[in-house]
Amino acid sequence: MQQLLLPLLLVLVLAVPLVMSTRKQKKQQAAQQDLQNSLAPGDRVMTTSGLYGTVADTSGDTTIDIEIAPGVVTTWLRLAVREKVEPVVETDEDTTDEASAPAEESIIESGADVKTEEPQTTAQVAPPLEHGKK
Repeated sequence: MQQLLLPLLLVLVLAVPLVMSTRKQKKQQAAQQDLQNSLAPGDRVMTTSGLYGTVADTSGDTTIDIEIAPGVVTTWLRLAVREKVEPVVETDEDTTDEASAPAEESIIESGADVKTEEPQTTAQVAPPLEHGKK
């Protein structure tokens, strides 16, 4: 009985992690398959290479068309889609004028020297050489 216990323990120690990793891998594959099957036009996605775009057409079995810029549609393998991402939310707030004004005021109020002159360069440029003359 003692002679069978050690080999049995070794098999269990090696087999249990192998079975657990196989189950995890199958779950990941099933989740990826569900993602690829659920893609629809208008979904915002990221590819495995890190490219963001919007799904334009899903009529192909193995390919998918992704719009990466307005009017630019590229064809990708479905397997290249890594994940769905949230669409970009655009705000209509005009913050450029409001954000720059307080920053300028704080610089002036702090007494910092604000130079408006362009820096002078001291580098001299040699005249171009003419061909045939030394």
